[in-house]
Amino acid sequence: MKPVLLQAAASTALVALIFLCLLWESVISPIRPGGSLLMIKALPLLAPLFGVLRGKVYTYQWAPLLVLAYLSEGVVRAWAERGSSRGLAIAEIVLSMTFVALASTYVKAASRPAR
Repeated sequence: MKPVLLQAAASTALVALIFLCLLWESVISPIRPGGSLLMIKALPLLAPLFGVLRGKVYTYQWAPLLVLAYLSEGVVRAWAERGSSRGLAIAEIVLSMTFVALASTYVKAASRPAR
């Protein structure tokens, strides 16, 4: 797969994960009515955002390690919660796994010498 397509897909997955975290804790299914401070869990995802959007290989190397924390949160909340929160947790798992897989594939494709 071409690095440009991998970059676009990984960027989309990361941005979707950021929006999911924000909307989950503010509007869709907050812990407290009116939203909760858990919205700030999306802030660490902003650190790799610009590097991912620009296709920086170094960012693609360390960002999956950060996203694994969101994968872990999704697994715990999918197991522990009921209703719409469980569906949102499953979406978080899917987006996290998608980003990790795409980022790893991007690093491999971008590091290959041109033929």
